[in-house]
Amino acid sequence: MTTINLIKTFLITAIISLSWPYVSNADYTSEEFQRSYFDIGYKEVNAALQESRDHFKKDIALPVQIPSIEFTHSFGRFNNLDGDMNDGFEIEYLHINKPRNHYMIRVKPVKYGLPIMQEHIDQTFKLKDGSKAFYSTKIARGFNLLVFQKNGWQYVLNIDKGVSDLVTTDNLVEIADSIR
Repeated sequence: MTTINLIKTFLITAIISLSWPYVSNADYTSEEFQRSYFDIGYKEVNAALQESRDHFKKDIALPVQIPSIEFTHSFGRFNNLDGDMNDGFEIEYLHINKPRNHYMIRVKPVKYGLPIMQEHIDQTFKLKDGSKAFYSTKIARGFNLLVFQKNGWQYVLNIDKGVSDLVTTDNLVEIADSIR
């Protein structure tokens, strides 16, 4: 699959997952909210993580830290799409009544990761392990991203722009540094 097709697949997935919480509202029960995610392939985070580890035959380390905003739900999903290029693991943290409280982690093998173009980079950070992290407010509509690599994986931390005053670039870098 070409880089263009990879970007299109990422954007389609992002649009679906990013827009879904905005159609939810406080009238949803927690059970209905959960079912809406389970219906599109999400499951309990540890089950999806294990499925991903089994598929890739490699450990996926997750951040110990999460943003300091309130979440009511977390969901995980292993994507096993056409070929290895589109395979990856993702976690969504959401609040049923606060759609802006939305944080995602996407993990893919580095060789199939999201290409980062210079014009999309707002800031570059040096993580504690010496690797670089790229911060972008331009790649995904409605979300700010921190993209970095660790242990052969590309991690993309996505935070809703609506809470960027509460979850700053420094917070995202701390989260990235909490992966061991």
